[in-house]
Amino acid sequence: MKPYFIFSFLVILVVLSGCSQGSSKYDTFAKCLTEKRVTMYGTEWCSHCQNQKKAFGDSFQFINFVDCDRNKDICLEKGIRGYPTWIIDGKAYPGEQRLERLASLSGCELIEDE
Repeated sequence: MKPYFIFSFLVILVVLSGCSQGSSKYDTFAKCLTEKRVTMYGTEWCSHCQNQKKAFGDSFQFINFVDCDRNKDICLEKGIRGYPTWIIDGKAYPGEQRLERLASLSGCELIEDE
């Protein structure tokens, strides 16, 4: 009976992983932002930065992100005064930004990947 139990458990795991909505649903959008050189400046300890990252889910891995604790000179050079700050077409947009606003400002289409 043990082999059937293990097999059933593995089948359930595969089904659940396939049915769960991946949090990488904004990969195409995030990649478009990167292609257009949109950058988010922030820190790891900033709660607003964490909220912004959560909005993208796993797709945040494709966002140009500069950690201002690790790259102070770059952030000073860009005039970053608060976190997060998005730079789009050379203009700074401080604070958390809704994905719809980032789409509007960047010209990237906000679509959910399937």
